[in-house]
Amino acid sequence: METFPIDYPRVLEAFEFLQDWDARYHFITELGEKLPPYPDDERLEVYLVPECMSTVYIRALRGEDGQYSFRGDCDTSTVKGVVAILMAMFNDKTASDIGDFDADNEFEKLGLFEHLSPSRHVGVYAMVQRVKRQVAAIEGSYGKSA
Repeated sequence: METFPIDYPRVLEAFEFLQDWDARYHFITELGEKLPPYPDDERLEVYLVPECMSTVYIRALRGEDGQYSFRGDCDTSTVKGVVAILMAMFNDKTASDIGDFDADNEFEKLGLFEHLSPSRHVGVYAMVQRVKRQVAAIEGSYGKSA
């Protein structure tokens, strides 16, 4: 499994260090730029988050060790950075950890929701739910013969 380029504990540290929201937005944009290119053949409806105003794709991938990695993309730089943060939160976690993870609480720690528009807040919630549904579906099919 390839290494994810963004470490969530470092994101938390950066947000604590960067007190100014202009600097934080710049940092969020930089995080989005660190995402590996999203494969064109994975721009499928099954990975699309339709509730987002931006075009967002997120794909969960289960490793042989049972831990998940993610691929994602967005057509707007700020939301792409939020996708990167979300993927970093869930990266290298098991299905159980992902199912139990309180992403809303983590976004509150970052203060992100108070600086995103209400429609983007809805989109972030939809991204979290999409990740959790994908992981649950993968787990449900894992081990079944093809």
